[in-house]
Amino acid sequence: MATNGANGVGSPPEKVFLIWGGEGWVAGHLKDLLQKQGEKVFTTTVRMENREAVLAELEKIQPTHVLNCAGCTGRPNVDWCEDNKEQVIRSNVIGTLNLTDCCFLKNIHCTVFATGCIYAYDAKHPPGGEGYLEADPANFGGSYYSATKSKVEELMTTYSNCLILRLRMPVSDDLHPRSFVTKISKYDRVVDIPNSNTILHDLLPCAILLASAGDTGIYNFTNPGAISHNEVLALFKKHVRPDLEWKNFSEAEQSKILKAGRSNCELNSDKLAKRMKDFGVEVKDVHTAYEECFQRMKAAGVK
Repeated sequence: MATNGANGVGSPPEKVFLIWGGEGWVAGHLKDLLQKQGEKVFTTTVRMENREAVLAELEKIQPTHVLNCAGCTGRPNVDWCEDNKEQVIRSNVIGTLNLTDCCFLKNIHCTVFATGCIYAYDAKHPPGGEGYLEADPANFGGSYYSATKSKVEELMTTYSNCLILRLRMPVSDDLHPRSFVTKISKYDRVVDIPNSNTILHDLLPCAILLASAGDTGIYNFTNPGAISHNEVLALFKKHVRPDLEWKNFSEAEQSKILKAGRSNCELNSDKLAKRMKDFGVEVKDVHTAYEECFQRMKAAGVK
């Protein structure tokens, strides 16, 4: 990588961002943000597991920062992963590690948009109690998707160039099919359990700050606190869709219609909130963040 910047020898190199998974939902939001900030940004759909193609893409673009938004989550949901385990390994394990390793060899900072769906409430971490910290070992393997994610995260922490951001149930200011709100607003019945959530409008700018600063390690990348499905839908009904109706059912009843289990947990995001104060940024609690998200939706005419 070049070490000479535009202002002469010794100045920092120009930042160049390369987003992996360039046609995806989160990738699109990141690209828009970076372009609005005037940053130099490229996207790619090169398969992460193809080492020769990955190295060639890095050589062609010469990024200073890679933002990895690629991977298999399953369509229409994570149940798909139960029947396609080899493909999940190829993408979420081999591919993620390969891209991180290639970036390491070329001295490129790599941010991985990972998942916090690797935990489940237990006696020490009950609903409304203590949230999981970044260093807590994963304890949820009820889905193949989550099992692979927890294993690959443990391996990625070896890399000194890697920033791992744990998202949970991400939400955008629209009704994109991948948004958590879009999904649960279409269900006839939902379980009513508090969970950590990631409001993209609030947190994606934080991801750019962390990556640009060269932060590494793991961050629980969620708005502080936890919010239940009923609370989310009630706020959505209040601001966006007044005629919305839904019913609840138990986890036991839900398990009868699913192939894989679902993670329910609260992540402790104190580390993120503390780091963001260094940039003069306040990370809003999840209830406030949702309220403002739905107010933006209403103002934009989203229904």
